[in-house]
Amino acid sequence: MTSKIFPISSDASFRKFYRIIKNDKSKIIVISKKEKYINLLVYVAINKFLRKNRILAPKLISHNYSKGMIIIEDFGDLSLQNILLKKKNKLSTYKKILSLLIKIQKIKPKIKLNSFLSRSHLMKKYSNKYLHKESDLFFDWYLPLFFKKKKISKIKKETKKTLTKLYKKLNFPNSCFVHRDFHAQNLMKVGKKIGLIDNQDALIGNPAYDLVSLVDDVRVKTSKKLKDEIFKHYLKKKFLNNKDKSRIFLEDFNILSVQRSLKIIGIFSRLFKRDKKNKYLKMIPYTWSLLEMRMGSKIFSELKKILDRNISKKMRKRSTY
Repeated sequence: MTSKIFPISSDASFRKFYRIIKNDKSKIIVISKKEKYINLLVYVAINKFLRKNRILAPKLISHNYSKGMIIIEDFGDLSLQNILLKKKNKLSTYKKILSLLIKIQKIKPKIKLNSFLSRSHLMKKYSNKYLHKESDLFFDWYLPLFFKKKKISKIKKETKKTLTKLYKKLNFPNSCFVHRDFHAQNLMKVGKKIGLIDNQDALIGNPAYDLVSLVDDVRVKTSKKLKDEIFKHYLKKKFLNNKDKSRIFLEDFNILSVQRSLKIIGIFSRLFKRDKKNKYLKMIPYTWSLLEMRMGSKIFSELKKILDRNISKKMRKRSTY
C-alpha cells in the first residue's frame, strides 16, 4: 500500500510537520532546517526523559539528523485547547491537567539527558539572567513598534532595574522540571491519557512557571473566577492548603506571570516583524489584560507606573500595524 503524506499546521518555531499514513497507521515527520539541535536532538532527549518517568510524550521512530528530520509517534489532532474552547464546565478538564502537572513536578530533574546518535543534552537551570533574557524580548521587539531607539533605551533601563528587584523576590528554588509552554495547545488527548508535546524548551526552574502557562494561557480566555479556582485546586493538591507556602507561592506566581506576559508580547511582536506571522498580533491585547491583572499587588507599583507612563491603553489594544 502506498503512503500518504500531507502537511499539518505548524507552530511558532522553525519546524514543519507532516503526517504520513500507511496501512491505516500514522506517524509525524518533523523537519527543522534551522535550530535543528534544539528542535530535534533536544526534543528527543526530553521526550525520552519524560517517557522514562511515565509521562506520555512522542516516541522517536526514526531519524535522519543530517537532513534535519525525525519521525515520531502521532498523538492525533485533538488538543485540550480544542476541548476547552467547546466546553462550558472547564474546571473538570483543568483538574485532570493539574494532576499531570503535579506528577511532572514530582519527577527528580536530571541534568544530563540522552538523545540519539550517542548525543546528550544538558538541561539548564532558570536564573535571573535567563528571566531577563526572556523579558528583554518585550523591549527588543514590541517597543520598536512604537518608539525610536533612544526612547526604548530609556524605558528598558528603567524597567529592567525594577524587574531585577522583582526577580530577586522569587521564593521557590529552581528545582523542578519546567516545560515552559505548558498550555492547552501542547496537551493532546490520546485515548484516556494526556500527551505532552513541544517539549524542547524545558528547563529546571520554579514550580509556579508551568502553572502560569496554564492558568494565564493567552490562547484560551478564561474568567478571573475560573483562574482562581484552578489556582486554589493546585494549592490544595500541591501544598495541602499550607497557608505559608500558598502565600509565598502566590507571589512567585504573580511575578512569573508578569515576566511571561512581557516575554509573550515580545515573542508575538517578533513573529509579526521577523517571521511575517500576523495572526499572533491578535493575542497581544489579551496578553496585556493578563499583565495588568497580575500587577494588582503593591510589589508591582513601580513597574505599573513605568508602563502606564509610557504605553497607553490605546497602544495596548492595538492588534494591527
